[in-house]
Amino acid sequence: MTPVTNGGPDRLRRMGEFLDTTECARLLKAMADPTRLSILRCLVGGERSVTDLARALKLPQPAVSHHLAILRQAELLTQTRDGRKVIYRLHPSAARHLRDGEDVIELGCCSVSLRKP
Repeated sequence: MTPVTNGGPDRLRRMGEFLDTTECARLLKAMADPTRLSILRCLVGGERSVTDLARALKLPQPAVSHHLAILRQAELLTQTRDGRKVIYRLHPSAARHLRDGEDVIELGCCSVSLRKP
C-alpha cells in the first residue's frame, strides 16, 4: 500500500492538551455532521475502503468521498492506496486520543463520543 499524505499531523499532536478555541472549533466543525460522525464511528473499528463505507452507511459513494475529504483535511483521517482502492483509517494522532476502551475522542477542549446512539 502506498501512503497518501495530506499535510503534517502537527495540529493533532496537540490533541489531549488544551487546544485554543480556534483549533477546537476547527476540529468540531469537521465533525459537525451526522454523516461524518458515522464515518468516524465506522473507522473506530478499523480501516475501510470508500466502497465499504458507502455500503455500510447506505449512501452514494460521491457523498461519502465528499465527507471523507473534509475529515482528511482536518487531519482526522489518513488514506492509503491499495491498487485501485483507497483505504481510510483514523489518523494515528486521533486514534491515540481515543479513551481506553471507549469510543470517545478527547480533544482537550472537550470530548466527542463516537458511540452509536
